[in-house]
Order: sequence, then C-alpha cells, then structure tokens
Amino acid sequence: MTTNNATRLLNSRKIPYQAFDLPVEKIGALETAQILKVPVGQVFKTIVIIREKSNKPLLAVIPGDREVDLKSLANKLGEKKVHLPTQREAEKITGLKAGGISPLVLIHKGFQVILDEAAMQYSEIHISGGQLGLNIRLPVSALIELTHAQLGSISKPSFGQNE
Repeated sequence: MTTNNATRLLNSRKIPYQAFDLPVEKIGALETAQILKVPVGQVFKTIVIIREKSNKPLLAVIPGDREVDLKSLANKLGEKKVHLPTQREAEKITGLKAGGISPLVLIHKGFQVILDEAAMQYSEIHISGGQLGLNIRLPVSALIELTHAQLGSISKPSFGQNE
C-alpha cells in the first residue's frame, strides 16, 4: 500500500480509511467508480477555484458526476465571481498533478475547502490520496473535521460525466 502525507495524516489522527491503488494514468471519476465498484457520485474530485477579487485559491470538493457551479460557489463565498484556473495553473498552485489534487495533502497550505452537500448522503466518500493512482475512502465527518470544510450546494449536473 502507498504511504504519503495523506495516509500519514490519517494514521496519526487514527482516522479509519481504506487506500486503493489505481492505474497511475490520470483517470476520471467514472472509471475510478467502475474500478472501485461504487456509484460515481460517491467518488469526489477536488477542483481548484480562484477568487476573482483577491486571486486567492480554494478547493471545491464535488461528486465525480457533477461540475462546479461557479455562480453558486461565488454566492456561498460572498464573492461576485470565481473562476477555474487552467490545469497547469492548478498544478502550480497546489504542487500536485491534476488527478492527484487532494484536500488532505493541502491541509497545511491554507486552502479553504468547500464540500458539496451531496457528500452528506454517504457515510464515506472516495477522494484522491494526493498522488496519481491513490484513492482514499474515508468518513465524510473526518474529511470535514480535518479540512474544516464548509458545506454548500456548489455543483450542478455535468454533461461530460467522465471527469
């Protein structure tokens, strides 16, 4: 099993989790869900978002079969606008490769985390483990506690569901 900052954090806090090794090629939430044999809505992806005014990044954690609703997220934050950076910008901001961006690895980097309220329909969700090919299933309550995530309705149906 892969050990990294995310798994060390979970171990040090005695949080129950299960790590899954997946293909290291960047795969989308749909393929991840198929491999893990779970609903795609239980596989959450972490999206880097930039505040328009302050240019400060934050993390939106949303179901794999949905996309960020930028307008709803901006309203939640009390911002006029937020936007998605390019993949290259997101990787530079986080220091992680797209597909491996995880709120667990970025806890000490000061990112605000907004978790889509759809997570509350599950006791556990799957998120990236902070590197390509590592997926972690953990209790939703633990993710909220560790990341100080705020809940919000921040996603909308995605037309290209293989995100």
